[in-house]
Amino acid sequence: MALTALVAMVRKDLQLFFGDRRALVMSFAAPIAIASFFGAIFPGAGGSGEPARIPVRIVDADGSAIAKAIVAGVQADRNFKATLSAEAEARAAVWRGNATVAVIIPKGFGAAAGAAFFAGRDKPELELLYDPSRGAELAMVRGILTEHVMQAVSKEAFTGASGRRIIGDTLNRLDSLPLSPEDRRALRELLTSVQDFTNRASPAVAAPGLSLPYRVREEPIVARANAQYNGYAHSFAGMGVQFLLFAAVDLGIGILLERQRGLWKRLRSAPVSRHTLLAGKAASGTVIALLTLLVSFGFAMLVFGVRIEGSVIGFFAVAIACALMASTFGLFLAALGNTPGATRGVAILATLLMVMLGGAWVPTFVFPAWLQQLTVVVPTRWAVDGFDGMTWRGLGLSAAVAPTLVLLAFAGLFGALAVVRFRWEER
Repeated sequence: MALTALVAMVRKDLQLFFGDRRALVMSFAAPIAIASFFGAIFPGAGGSGEPARIPVRIVDADGSAIAKAIVAGVQADRNFKATLSAEAEARAAVWRGNATVAVIIPKGFGAAAGAAFFAGRDKPELELLYDPSRGAELAMVRGILTEHVMQAVSKEAFTGASGRRIIGDTLNRLDSLPLSPEDRRALRELLTSVQDFTNRASPAVAAPGLSLPYRVREEPIVARANAQYNGYAHSFAGMGVQFLLFAAVDLGIGILLERQRGLWKRLRSAPVSRHTLLAGKAASGTVIALLTLLVSFGFAMLVFGVRIEGSVIGFFAVAIACALMASTFGLFLAALGNTPGATRGVAILATLLMVMLGGAWVPTFVFPAWLQQLTVVVPTRWAVDGFDGMTWRGLGLSAAVAPTLVLLAFAGLFGALAVVRFRWEER
């Protein structure tokens, strides 16, 4: 009897779901559209789009050989979209958001930097004007700029025309530097040797200056050899989980509306236990959520080449556990909520927080350390990690065990709280 009633309730909810064509289309179209957008923004190494360059303005108020070499190096760097500008124009570009950083090379920078290269004192300043909303890019500009400045200054100091003058000036004022006799003698010998080298060096074989003494070979660690990271796999996982929770919110609000209309009071008069009634809602919600999730991933596989590189069984285990968690979360909202209007706002806020902390919007590595530790108590984090492990990471079935068990534990917690706190009538 209980099983028959349960199946009837699930059939009824599915008929209502498929009967509303507009809502049906939105249930499938919304996660697919938003996940496709996020996947296009973060396509990974296999993306066809050219990486965005950081817009940088350069102001050369010095005009020395060192300043010109810095400008040339920055303009040739593949990480920058560099434009030579006047100072007022550069400030306006950063102010309007058209440039991330403006690099101002002040007058006399080349001579002062060359002298400081050997003496280690009276260092000139490079001024960086930056957009405060793009602080992460400022750090990148600062690091890359350091390499170009060191290369330009060292090249001019060792082989350039001004380098001879800089070395001569440094030797002349060496006795005034605050150095110990041993250090002063060692520096004099070094500068004398460099002076002899620059006097004999031919311009045709001029040294290129100091540069990084190593090269980097990058190898992405993915599921299999010659495979590439597919950003759509992560975006469809994150957006799929997000819209499962939004569907759970709709489930909870629908239950509250039914309670307002007295439907649940009438259902209690039927020869069906309250546990069966709630289980029916949970089962229908799980089926609808699972169907939405599978359709989204099916679209990603057909259109964007997403593949289950890991365990297929593990993928379905995570999907079913995630759908069940979302469904019981809807029951939990209905059990705690008073009115549909008040519950909707709080539920959407809670859902957005869970999705954000779960790494569906931005990677969790950008979070502070304390927040990264906090995310392990959020079910969305386990769901997204589980789908990532079964798709692009290509992990085995064992990697799906922990996410599945944690999601089932959350489902059990939400379901138990719903049974204990659910009110069948309006107060």
